[in-house]
Amino acid sequence: MNITSFLMYCFIITVTPGPTNIVILATTQNYGMKKGLHFSYGSTIAFFMLLVLSAFLNTLFSTWVPNVLFIMQVVGTAYMLYLAYQIYTMDTTDASENKAGNFSSGFLMQFLNPKVVLFTMTVIPSFVLPYYDSTVALSLSVLGITFIGFIAFLLWVLFGAIFKQFLQNHKKVVNAFMAMCLVYAAIMIWI
Repeated sequence: MNITSFLMYCFIITVTPGPTNIVILATTQNYGMKKGLHFSYGSTIAFFMLLVLSAFLNTLFSTWVPNVLFIMQVVGTAYMLYLAYQIYTMDTTDASENKAGNFSSGFLMQFLNPKVVLFTMTVIPSFVLPYYDSTVALSLSVLGITFIGFIAFLLWVLFGAIFKQFLQNHKKVVNAFMAMCLVYAAIMIWI
């Protein structure tokens, strides 16, 4: 497994603006860091649960249907390229306010967030299962990805408290850089 691509993909997907991160930003700006952290905790627990479900289902599928792994790699690569395009063309100026920045709203949002659901269902078969199939390796991967996601959520809490104006002033450059890194990660799956 190309660890650099794996870590880069996980970090880019979890740290780039998406529904959860935008809500964390808005919650922190409007209701403070404590509310942003509560929302992040709920998001992290749901993220972990989705990764565990993904590891279980993808292991089951790859055992029963060997070609599903290749199909999921193709889907994962296509999704990464789609996200790169979305990040490059993104406009975050219309982020909506969140009036319920708490643990349960953060938890529920993850299950409704297509970015998170697709990421959790494609990261394991794209990066882990082609190289490892032991329970220990899958468990460590799930914990590592969850940790990366939690760090990304915390970064958005900090961004909401400190860097909002700067990022708004330079969003095209930031988005272009993140999109290029995501394209690199997608290419590295196949090398």
